[in-house]
Amino acid sequence: MAALDVRIAAVNVMLQMQSDGGSLTRLLPEAQSQVAEKDRALLQVFCFGMSRWSRRLSGIVDTLLTKPLKRKDTDVYLLLQLGIFQLSHTRVAPHAAVDTTVAAVKHLKKPWAKGLVNAVLRNYQRREDELVSMLDEPAALSHPPWLLARYKKDWPLRWQEIVEQGNLQAPMTLRVNQKQLTTDAYLEKLKDADIDGVRVDAVPSAITLESPVSVQSLPGFEQGWVSVQDAAAQKCAMRLGDGAGKRLLDACSAPGGKTAQAMEQGNWRQVVALDQDPGRLARVDETLQRLNFTSNYELHCADASNLDTWWDSTLFDSVLLDAPCSGTGVIRRHPDIKLLRRDNDIEKLVAMQRRLLTNLWQTLAPGGHLLYATCSILKDENEHQIDWFLQQRSDAKAGQLEQILPGEQGMDGFFFASLVKS
Repeated sequence: MAALDVRIAAVNVMLQMQSDGGSLTRLLPEAQSQVAEKDRALLQVFCFGMSRWSRRLSGIVDTLLTKPLKRKDTDVYLLLQLGIFQLSHTRVAPHAAVDTTVAAVKHLKKPWAKGLVNAVLRNYQRREDELVSMLDEPAALSHPPWLLARYKKDWPLRWQEIVEQGNLQAPMTLRVNQKQLTTDAYLEKLKDADIDGVRVDAVPSAITLESPVSVQSLPGFEQGWVSVQDAAAQKCAMRLGDGAGKRLLDACSAPGGKTAQAMEQGNWRQVVALDQDPGRLARVDETLQRLNFTSNYELHCADASNLDTWWDSTLFDSVLLDAPCSGTGVIRRHPDIKLLRRDNDIEKLVAMQRRLLTNLWQTLAPGGHLLYATCSILKDENEHQIDWFLQQRSDAKAGQLEQILPGEQGMDGFFFASLVKS
């Protein structure tokens, strides 16, 4: 079967995202299998870029169209966005960006659109600065209005830098397996492989690469020397401590990064990892196997908040609750969050987080600690959530709380709070 045109593949991914709400994490691998191997990286650039700049791109297209396109022509609308993305955010030569986008129209079987696409893109070339200056705030900043409102409310002095970070591409950061070699030793391995990386001062196990590379090109990846994980997530898992002789519960463990890090840095007697998605739980097992962990852990496919389905009443010394959240701290890494998430999702997520906190607290031994974490920067999911829980539980005491905002020391946005059970 002939490979699919990469621009049409990108349009199809965006159409699927709009119709069924699927994420790039789920949709992109299948789409990449449909295009030529040489185009797979380009397809990722297109899909991530269109997601990151969607609101700005649609604002510009709306201004350039003399009348709105019909719903059945959303594919043409998205192709116009892709053309403008190429002109404004890639190194593709302008004439090539226009010509290849116009040429892609033939795959839509809508010959009437060829002239429209050509006219709109050339009009954009002539009026780029003017068009950008005409955009309203959400379009200019390429963030949904509800999210801007929450940023302004929660971070009145820093919301603009948060938005700016949300429109950048996140760096690739590694976690060195300290059970196998030191961070300095791995930096030497990278140097030998002509890969440039620097240490992250705040996190001893973290190295940020100057440019992303495939995991297959990382020295010792298959041998478990290193994993891909943002420094903020590593900083959170460091708070679990050594764990010598203790039991740890990782309540929402997939894809397994924090589970693995806990086992790399600790001497836990037992680690129990849960996830309610069997496919994602399998990834946890694959991660632990790659890192050469073969014992002292159990995996259970279960909803962590439903204790009857998995808990045997044996108390844990530590509980890690990396709770489902809005993901607003990792938008630069997952720009489709700006398209998929809605304001009313936050209330549902807060309710789920409270249910998990309340139920998992029962599994914690007196004197033990629960580490609550999210990759969110919204206070309703973070510090307000901890305030609520402390009001509910007289046997809970707050330990260290930390909110990392996107871009701080190159890290993703992340929140964690340690709760001690008296």
